[in-house]
Amino acid sequence: MISFVVPAHNEARLIGATLRALQQAAQALAEPFEIIVVDDASDDATAAIALSCGATVLTVAHRHIAATRNAGAALACGQRLVFVDADTRIGEAVLRAATRAMDAGAVGGGVAVELEGEVALQARLAARFFAWIFRLTRIAPGCFLFCTRAAFDAAGGFDLTYYAGEDVAMSRALARQGRFVILREAVHTSARKLHTFSAWEHLRLALRFLWKRQRMLTSREHLDLWYGKRRD
Repeated sequence: MISFVVPAHNEARLIGATLRALQQAAQALAEPFEIIVVDDASDDATAAIALSCGATVLTVAHRHIAATRNAGAALACGQRLVFVDADTRIGEAVLRAATRAMDAGAVGGGVAVELEGEVALQARLAARFFAWIFRLTRIAPGCFLFCTRAAFDAAGGFDLTYYAGEDVAMSRALARQGRFVILREAVHTSARKLHTFSAWEHLRLALRFLWKRQRMLTSREHLDLWYGKRRD
């Protein structure tokens, strides 16, 4: 079985399309699957939409992405885990490549990412640059990360030390368990952070990270890009 784990906080606007894409991709593979939406303290219709799409909904109040992902994994029954953000759409080719990689012995991996909607040229170039860096360093973008259950358990799950950057820590932890791959197939994810936060805010975040390094990722302070109120 493939277990999709979808962490979500106030994702009513986008989660329906994400879940329908997951269903279509999994059905095309003709393999058993389940979708677990971990509704983390939402006050909108996220849970209702997820239920209407046939997903299992687990309600938590962590506001801590690593803990939220782990809660979904704990409920999952599958031996192949796929973590997908609520604003990310996948296709059959991506899922097929991920399952084939695990069947061929990979412990896990990630994919390329394409931004949806109107995005300035410089932002698209920056996204491609970071995609190259992720591929070079074998880091899976958090919007889509897959792994075997055995490797997930051996790695100890997502590191609860981090409120952001948990995808980087998990990629490294999985790589210590075996072969970790970054596929060339791409998922499509929302570019809303580029629209709802200014270029200055992104720069300020980057500068603060250069100053504080990993310490910055161990609390929600200064992490409005992930934990602040949506402005879209």
